[in-house]
Amino acid sequence: MTDDWDAMAATFDEEPDHGLRDPAVRAAWADRLRTWLPARASDVLDAGCGTGSLSLLASEQGHRVTGVDRSEAMITLAREKLAGRDAVFLCGDAGAPPVGEQRFDVVLVRHVLWTLPDPGRVLRHWRGLLRPGGRLVLVEGVWGTVSPAGIPAERLGALLAPLGGQVRLERLSQDAALWGRDVDDERYAVVAMVG
Repeated sequence: MTDDWDAMAATFDEEPDHGLRDPAVRAAWADRLRTWLPARASDVLDAGCGTGSLSLLASEQGHRVTGVDRSEAMITLAREKLAGRDAVFLCGDAGAPPVGEQRFDVVLVRHVLWTLPDPGRVLRHWRGLLRPGGRLVLVEGVWGTVSPAGIPAERLGALLAPLGGQVRLERLSQDAALWGRDVDDERYAVVAMVG
């Protein structure tokens, strides 16, 4: 699969919600991030960061970012996009980021958890990467009708329940500004202040 993502890297940002090149789409994501991330400067792990579009927004809001992605080509683009900023990008597994003993205030993940073989285990691992009072910010969904792919919000809620804490669900499907178009599939964000 890494080779597939490497091959897609050059055109990945052409999708409005990937590259965030459209000012309205970019502003919509920046506004959402402002409500999901702490108001104070924080350490954010962007797991499955791709080309670093959300990493860039978080950095612009004053956060220190560590991005992790399996694709070296995606990581190269992220490094270019955030050159000169307080950001580090590592090639590795988003489900088990190669960050050693480093801990974060936020683990930010967009459209990654559903691709991982054991999401419950991964959520527990990500929780272990958080400092006390930290949060998981998970943007996920279910795409397609014939062979749906993704993780329904209810399933993600059930996977988070054993971790304790407060969980806030935001439905995102009806916010066309985030996607650069109308969408009719399930898209949502979960902000989990885990216990």
